Amino acid sequence: MYLSTYCSSSSTSSSSILRACRVRFASTYSASVNHSFSSPSRIFTRNPPSHACTPPSNVSYRSLSFSSALRSIRCSAPRWSHGVDWRSPVSLRAQIRTASPVLERFERKIASMGLPLHAASAHPFNGILSGLPKPGGGEFGKFYSLPALNDPRIDKLPYSIRILLESAIRNCDNFQVTKEDVEKIIDWENSAPKQVEIPFKPARVLLQDFTGVPAVVDLASMREAIKDLGSNPDKINPLVPVDLVIDHSVQVDVARSENAVQANMDLEFKRNKERFAFLKWGSTAFRNMLVVPPGSGIVHQVNLEYLGRVVFNTEGILYPDSVVGTDSHTTMIDGLGVAGWGVGGIEAEAAMLGQPMSMVLPGVVGFKLSGKLRDGVTATDLVLTVTQMLRKHGVVGKFVEFYGEGMGKLSLADRATIANMSPEYGATMGFFPVDHVTLQYLKLTGRSDDTVAMIEAYLRANNMFVDYSEPQQDRVYTSYLELDLADVEPCISGPKRPHDRVPLKDMKADWHLCLDNKVGFKGFAVPKEQQEKVVKFSFHGQPAELKHGSVVIAAITSCTNTSNPSVMLGAGLVAKKACELGLEVKPWVKTSLAPGSGVVTKYLLQSGLQTYLNQQGFHIVGYGCTTCIGNSGDLDESVASAISDNDLVAAAVLSGNRNFEGRVHPLTRANYLASPPLVVAYALAGTVDIDFEKEPIGTGKDGKSVYFRDIWPTSEEIAQVVQSSVLPEMFKSTYEAITKGNQIWNQLSVPSSSLYGWDSESTYIHKPPYFDGMTMDPPGPRGVKDAYCLLLFGDSITTDHISPAGSIHKDSPAAKYLMERGVDRKDFNSYGSRRGNDEVMARKYKSAGQDTIVLAGAEYGSGSSRDWAAKGPMLQGVKAVIAKSFERIHRSNLVGMGIVPLCFKPGEDADTLGLTGHERYTIDLPTNASDIRPGQDITVTTDNGKSFTCTLRFDTEGLDGAKAESAADLYGTTVIYETTWGKVVELAYFDHGGILQYVIRNLTKQ
Repeated sequence: MYLSTYCSSSSTSSSSILRACRVRFASTYSASVNHSFSSPSRIFTRNPPSHACTPPSNVSYRSLSFSSALRSIRCSAPRWSHGVDWRSPVSLRAQIRTASPVLERFERKIASMGLPLHAASAHPFNGILSGLPKPGGGEFGKFYSLPALNDPRIDKLPYSIRILLESAIRNCDNFQVTKEDVEKIIDWENSAPKQVEIPFKPARVLLQDFTGVPAVVDLASMREAIKDLGSNPDKINPLVPVDLVIDHSVQVDVARSENAVQANMDLEFKRNKERFAFLKWGSTAFRNMLVVPPGSGIVHQVNLEYLGRVVFNTEGILYPDSVVGTDSHTTMIDGLGVAGWGVGGIEAEAAMLGQPMSMVLPGVVGFKLSGKLRDGVTATDLVLTVTQMLRKHGVVGKFVEFYGEGMGKLSLADRATIANMSPEYGATMGFFPVDHVTLQYLKLTGRSDDTVAMIEAYLRANNMFVDYSEPQQDRVYTSYLELDLADVEPCISGPKRPHDRVPLKDMKADWHLCLDNKVGFKGFAVPKEQQEKVVKFSFHGQPAELKHGSVVIAAITSCTNTSNPSVMLGAGLVAKKACELGLEVKPWVKTSLAPGSGVVTKYLLQSGLQTYLNQQGFHIVGYGCTTCIGNSGDLDESVASAISDNDLVAAAVLSGNRNFEGRVHPLTRANYLASPPLVVAYALAGTVDIDFEKEPIGTGKDGKSVYFRDIWPTSEEIAQVVQSSVLPEMFKSTYEAITKGNQIWNQLSVPSSSLYGWDSESTYIHKPPYFDGMTMDPPGPRGVKDAYCLLLFGDSITTDHISPAGSIHKDSPAAKYLMERGVDRKDFNSYGSRRGNDEVMARKYKSAGQDTIVLAGAEYGSGSSRDWAAKGPMLQGVKAVIAKSFERIHRSNLVGMGIVPLCFKPGEDADTLGLTGHERYTIDLPTNASDIRPGQDITVTTDNGKSFTCTLRFDTEGLDGAKAESAADLYGTTVIYETTWGKVVELAYFDHGGILQYVIRNLTKQ
C-alpha cells in the first residue's frame, strides 16, 4: 500500500507540507520506494515532481491505511475546475495554509506511528539539482541540470530527446525509472536503433469529450471494481493534472444564419445534457481534473493558447511541460516546444493514475527548413507538402524535429499547423524547439512577463533553448530531410487521404483521373458517358444544379487551421474581394465557420472581415471541431436527394486534417483538405472540377469574368491585417472568462457522491462490463482456439471504419437499439457522443462463447486515437488481429484491451497465403507470461490444414529473469509485474486481461 505524506528538509510545520513523497510499505516489513506523487485533496492541483523525498531502502515500516485522512479538505474554487490558477502558485500556498489544522492532525497521526517525515535518502541525481537565479535577485526555483552531467553526448542529442532525458532524471528512483534508463537516453545515438524500451511520465493528460466521457466512465467503473475487491475506491484518482475540453459535441445543424452559434449550442446541450452533467460530476468527484465547458473552443487550440505551460514550476522545482492526450492531434502543442502526442484512452487513464508509460526510445528525423514561403502560399500548403514528404520518407514511431534558418520565417501558428498533422504523416511528434518566436507567442497569448522570463531562463540554463542568433552546434539525427520553403506551391489533398497532395494547378486533371480510375483512394470508376451529367433540381423554389465534383460542403473548421490568424484573416480577405467584385456562393452549398477559440471571433470582428464572410454564408456556427470530425449536420433534403438519386460524386472542401471516405459526410465521396482561403474560393467556384489558373470562378457585377488571381490576397495584405487585428488583450479577456462557463453549463446540477449512480435507463452513460466477475488473480496468457474470422480487410482500414464518430444511420443496429428505448431519430446524436454507453457502441457476438479474429492489411487502425476501435472488437469477442502493419496508437489500444496484435511476415498477407476468412483459426501462445517475448514468432493454423508464422507485436519488454527474481525477493510475493519495479509493459497488461485490470489489481494491493 502507499502512504501519502508531505515532508520538508527543515521543519514539520503545516506550511512546510509542500513537498510530497509517496512511500510503498510492504506487509513483510521490507520497504521499497515509489516516489511518484499523490494529491490527497483537490486543493493540491499541481502535484510536486517525483523527486521530493525518497526514504532509505533499509527502513522498515508497518503497513498503514489512512488514505482518507485528508478526504475532508476541499477548496472553495468552482468544483468543475482544478481549483487553482496554475499561473499563481501563491494561490496554492494560501489554500494550503487554510487547511493547516487538518494537516497538523495528519502529521501528528503519522508521528504517533513512528513514521519520520524526513526519512529521505538522496535522489540518485541530487548532485545536479541546481538553483536558477532571477535577474533581480533570488531564484526562480531549482532544476535538474543537464549541463551539470558534463557528458558530451548530451550536447548532440535532439531537443526532443533531451525532454525525455530530463523526465527520466527527475523521476529516477531506481524502481520505476532506473539509472540504466537514464543511460539509455543519454546514449540515444547508439541505443535508439536497438529499439530499447524506456519509461516516461508525462506532466499532464489532455482529453476531449468524445474520448473523455468513456475515460471518466472507465474511472467511475474502476472505483466500483476496486470497492468490490475490498479496497478504497478513492484510490482511483488522477495523480497528474487532467485537462478536458468539451469540443466534439457541437454539430452544424444550423448554418448561414446570424443566430447559428446560439441555435447550435442550444441543440448541443439538449442532446448532450446527460453527458455534460456526467463530465461535470467527474470534475467534482475526481481530483486534479479541469473541465473546460462547451462553447469555449477546440481542445488543441485551447491547449496552445492557454493550457500549455512550456515549463512547470511546481513548488520551486522547474521542469519541461509534457502531455499525452486522447486525441491524435495532441501533437499540435509540439509547435510550442511542448512534447506531446496522442495515446489511447485506456493508456491515458493509466497515466492519470500514476503509471509510467512504457515506450520504445524513438529515432528522430531531422527536418531542415530553409528559405521562406513565396507570396500567396499558405501554412496549409506547407503542411500538406511536409505531410507528403514525411509519409514517403517513413516516420512511423519516430519523432520529427524541425530546425534550420527557415524556422525564423515561420510564425508559431505556422509551426503548430505542421505539428498538428503529425498523425497524418505518421510521426509520434513533429517537434519545434523553443526559440524567440515561441517567447513572442507566449506574450501575445497573455502569458505574463514573469512566466515568460522563467521559461526562457530555465530552457537556456538546461540547454533546451534555440537561439538562432548564436552559432548552432550540430545535433545527431537518425535520418535527415530538407525543404526549401520557396519550393512549396499552393495545393490541396484528397479526395480520400490527407497525404494525397494535389498541386492546385493540376487539380482539374487530377479530378478527371479520379473519375476514370477504378474505385480506390484515387478513383471513383465513373463511366465516361456519365461524367458530364448535370442534375437539375429545385432548392427552396429556385433552380439549382449539381454535377460530379460539385461542392456541397465548404467548411472553415479544425484546430489545424483555425488557430492560425494568417489563414483565417486570409479567408476573410478572399470573401471581401469576392463581395466587392459581386461574386456570391451558391445557396445550396453548406458553408460554415467554426473557430477554435473565441479569440478568432474577436480578431475577425476587429478586422471587419467577419461581415464579408457572413455575406458569403460563412457565419460562425459554433466553437468546436464540427465538420472535421464528421459533425457537419444534414444536407438540405433537396441536395441530398439530388446526390443519392443520381449517384453523384459530390465534394466537400474543408480546412481540416482528415478526409477519409465517410468521415466528413456520408454523401460526400470526394473530400479535399485545403487552406481556409481556398475553402472560400472553392465555395465560390461551386466545384472542384476547375483550373484556377485558366478558368474563371464566376462573373462579377460588371459582367466580366472573375479569376482566382482577382480574389487572392498577397502575403503583405494578410500580414498587415494580422498586425493590426490580432492583439494580446483578445487572448487575455477570452481565457479569463473561459472557465467561468456559460449559463446553461452553470445551471447543470450534479450529485456530490464519489461513486456514480448508474441509471439503467440511460442511453448515454452505461456501466461497462469490463470488470464484471473480476478477481485478484490475473487470468494469464490465453491462446486462441478454432476462432472464426469476424472480418477480412484490405489496407488502410481506419478507426473511422471500425468505430465511426459521426451520425447514426437510421437502419443501423445502434439506431434499432435507441428506438427500442424510445429515442426519436432526431435525438440519435452521433456515435462519438454515445461512447459512454457500450451497448450503443458494440453489438455483442459472444453469447456462443466462440472466439473471433480479424484479418487486415497494412496501416490497420490509422486515423484518430480511438479507444473504442479496440473496446468494440473486444466486446464482440475478438481475441486477435492479424495485419500487415498497425498504426501506433491503435496497436497499443488493442493490447490495452487484451487483444493480441500479430503481423504477417514481410511479403505475406491473407491473399498470398490463400486465406478466405471462412477458415477457423488457432493461435498457439505460451501459457506462461514469462515464456512470451515481444517480437517472437507465433504459429497460426487453420482447420483446412494451412499453417503460417506471424510476429507477435507486444512492443515493450517484460522483466528479465534476474529482475523478476529480485522483485519477488524484495516484495515477498510471486507477482513479478509490480508497478514499483517492473516497467508497465504490454505483456503485463495482456497477462492481466487488459491495462485497466492491471491497474486495479496493483492499486488494490497497495
